Amino acid sequence: YDMPLRPMFSQTFLPTLGKEKFHKSQHWGYCNKISMLVGEDKPGIGGEPLLGQKLKPKYSVFPRGVGSDAPSWIAFDKQVLSFDAYFDEEVPEKNQELYRIRHCKIYFYLEDDTIQVVEPQVKNSGIPQGTIVRRHRIPLPPPNEDQFFTVDCFNINTEVIFYARRYKIVDCDQFTKHFLRKLGVRLNPAADRVEDPYTKERQKIADSMKPLRPYEHFDTLKQYLEHDGHVLRFYCMWDDTESMFGDVRELVLHYFLSDDTVEIKEVIPVNSGRDAVPLFLNRKKLPKYAPAVLHHPGAITDRTILNVFGGLVGSKGRYILDNQKTGAVHQEFYKDCDLRIGSVINIWGRRIILCDCDDFTKEYYRTKYGVQDFTSIPYKAPSPAKVEKIFPPYTGFGSEEDSLCSCLGLLPKPPQKDFKKFMEKDRQGLESNMLRFLAKLLTNDPIDKDRKFVISYFLSDDTISVFEPPQRNTGVLGGKFLERGRIKKPGQEPFKSEPSEYYEAQNLFIGAKVCFHGHYFLLVDADEYAFNYMEKHANEFSVANINIILNKLKTIGEPRSREIKQIFAATDPQHTQMIEYDTFRNLMVNIADGKLSEHEIMTIGRYYSVREESAMDINFLLAVAQEQLKKNSCENFGQLLAVFIYNDRQKCGLLPNEKCRTVCKSFRLPLADDLLRALLAVFEDDKEQVNYKKLVDGLNWRENPIPAFQTMKVPMKYEDEWSGEAPSLPVKRITYLPLLEDLFGTEE
Repeated sequence: YDMPLRPMFSQTFLPTLGKEKFHKSQHWGYCNKISMLVGEDKPGIGGEPLLGQKLKPKYSVFPRGVGSDAPSWIAFDKQVLSFDAYFDEEVPEKNQELYRIRHCKIYFYLEDDTIQVVEPQVKNSGIPQGTIVRRHRIPLPPPNEDQFFTVDCFNINTEVIFYARRYKIVDCDQFTKHFLRKLGVRLNPAADRVEDPYTKERQKIADSMKPLRPYEHFDTLKQYLEHDGHVLRFYCMWDDTESMFGDVRELVLHYFLSDDTVEIKEVIPVNSGRDAVPLFLNRKKLPKYAPAVLHHPGAITDRTILNVFGGLVGSKGRYILDNQKTGAVHQEFYKDCDLRIGSVINIWGRRIILCDCDDFTKEYYRTKYGVQDFTSIPYKAPSPAKVEKIFPPYTGFGSEEDSLCSCLGLLPKPPQKDFKKFMEKDRQGLESNMLRFLAKLLTNDPIDKDRKFVISYFLSDDTISVFEPPQRNTGVLGGKFLERGRIKKPGQEPFKSEPSEYYEAQNLFIGAKVCFHGHYFLLVDADEYAFNYMEKHANEFSVANINIILNKLKTIGEPRSREIKQIFAATDPQHTQMIEYDTFRNLMVNIADGKLSEHEIMTIGRYYSVREESAMDINFLLAVAQEQLKKNSCENFGQLLAVFIYNDRQKCGLLPNEKCRTVCKSFRLPLADDLLRALLAVFEDDKEQVNYKKLVDGLNWRENPIPAFQTMKVPMKYEDEWSGEAPSLPVKRITYLPLLEDLFGTEE
């Protein structure tokens, strides 16, 4: 460490005085003023190798650029090839064996090409075993000792030489076979495993010397392996009311099928005054009859020990086990066949009634013993009457929820909001999750009668805001009429114990009358999103559920169905099977006699309406898409088409709509999601299969450009600026024949 810093390698080139001097100058140099070999791999004059020189390959077996870019110590981390091998070893100066077969494991570590040889230890072998060759890179045998073993040097039924010792590889594990096959190595068939003759002879002698003693064999391992973790559970009752301060105790009995032991736990009620002990009965075998005298541990055994030569040979004696069990104490223990619902078992003098069991126990007895009756016995004491908690009335300080939290605990906590509902119903992309209605004031003031209001209901937190659009020449400026917040329903006490009721989404529909802080509004219209949302969630909004409305209308019009059909036929003298919405609305009001709300009539009209939906201009959509692709410099249409063709397994030129959308998203096509959906809908057929070739040709602004003036044909509309105008697809005409068929059926 005290040496001055010097360059690690410094090479002195001597003048070229001949082939011998050049050879020395190329191979020898100076490092820290010490002559050493520094240029062993350098070629000679003209790049030709020198006499006797072997050039190492520039790369490994695989050239640079083939395979993963990750380094080997990451790509092959914890991946080891395992080979089964053996080697023979001469045993001189011994008559019993002339040679010895030693089996071992060869581990090849892929991360750094290191090799380790491990021999499993054999009992009483007399040979130091374990790691024979520690883990390191092993050089090849001469004359290639300058190279090292690689993965290409290994195969089944071959031999390898490690430091002059020859190993015969007989087999390998499954991972090694898969890995070598992936490298293209043709594996040889596995060789036979050669046994050591001397070890085989020793094993025969050891087997012949095993004595035959009269010991009993208890095979408990099979029962343990078959039923380990299987426990029967019974719910029990112990009536201890006869003793002083006794009561009915509830217990749970666990029977372990692995060793036929029993464990009992007690269910201690809350505030019972009893100590919470871990177990009522520790896990052990449970005798059927409690003995009069309790024996000490070890006093009762399964077998009797006989003293044969006690004290005759020094201080040591010889003992054997009595196979006849003379004087053994026979005691019966509870088995699974003794446990039934309704049976009484004796637990050390306590009478326990089995009242019920769990599903696993029922299935066990149903399968093994064929028991089908599992009628339970009521064992739980009736729960005491629940005392209703009475809260004090609201004081007016803070919100009602905040004041209520101070009554629920000693340390007040802030009220918890429905965060899950907020995340599900918050605005996401084009889904606003906001219902907007057009309303007018219910007043006799001639100025306020003509005022229009937009009521917005936010589904994420059930808040309401009211906005008044500005109207010219009305004398009213307009703007925000009511701040966003929750609104209580009218007619409630301000200071009461029960929480107040607030307006919900189901309370807002066309024709509803609402009161916001003393101002009465009549809802007269809604935007298209509100209609679609209510119809999509018809189970929450009864006014948008067409089935409920038709059942109600059928009940109303069933007695005079013939008259209703004649009325509809009279309104259509030209027999076009369609009538105007205003006429249809007046007919429904007369038929329902005020029992249908305005929103329910509009739901029927929307369901049976003839919507003259204007077809979207394909050129306009493609022009907008090409403009966005051109701004983002996206012109890899050949690659996009290749990805579509690759995903088209049937090679029919069609892909499902969702599959095409997934491909476009994975290709990172710079198009808005709503525009992409519209384009896919244009190029799909009746089976929702998209012609991706036409789609790519339409998006290719290099080969198929669309003039820019076509992008101004349809003005862009933003739904956020809705101020109460009619929807883009209003209901104009109604087909009344399907309505009459759904209500009253078809006539012959």
